[in-house]
Amino acid sequence: MRFRKLKIVLISSFVVLAVVLAIVVLQKLLEKNSGGIRNIIDNLVDNQETATVDAFLLSDSITKDYLTVNEYSRPGRALKEVNAIVVHYVGNPGTTAAQNRSYFENLKDSHAASASSHFIIGLEGEIIQCVPLDEISYASNDRNYDTIAIECCHPDETGQFTTATYQSLVKLTASLCKTYGLNPEDGIIRHYDVTGKYCPLYYVNNEDEWYGFKLDVKAEME
Repeated sequence: MRFRKLKIVLISSFVVLAVVLAIVVLQKLLEKNSGGIRNIIDNLVDNQETATVDAFLLSDSITKDYLTVNEYSRPGRALKEVNAIVVHYVGNPGTTAAQNRSYFENLKDSHAASASSHFIIGLEGEIIQCVPLDEISYASNDRNYDTIAIECCHPDETGQFTTATYQSLVKLTASLCKTYGLNPEDGIIRHYDVTGKYCPLYYVNNEDEWYGFKLDVKAEME
């Protein structure tokens, strides 16, 4: 009887030891090949979060060049819901998307203002993503907490976008609307609609063109 109990204890101990060793070996392999268990969990979460993201947002059409986390342009605070897409213009005629991205990045050192956006669209239609979609940007004042911001470059003082900029804006906005289930009619707004600031200038001065932009986004979505 005692021998039988001893045998059971030894077998149980062996099983426990084998499980512990297996866990240790697995952890070492994961650390060597993929950064550990944490990375695998993060990847699974990321896959779930991007499962319904429109393909355009994940394509090579967008260059992801995130700002450094800092209190002046990328505070790192969670964006818990998205109820609208806000369109802006940069207000600096002739500047590129890269230059405006650099301005946002340099605010961490200059402390000249608090400003940023999720995306910047350049004069050639290039798109740079500055802030992840699950974080707020400093672009739309009281609506930072529930909106995605898009800044657009423009060649002159009128604020009118180039054809390439406009086409990229339509595609990007349509993709965001599909991702977040937004209706272009009320799910796309101007900075002007939040604060009364004349931004984007051309679409404040030309209401018919703004309406036409929403129609183009709707057509792109369909």
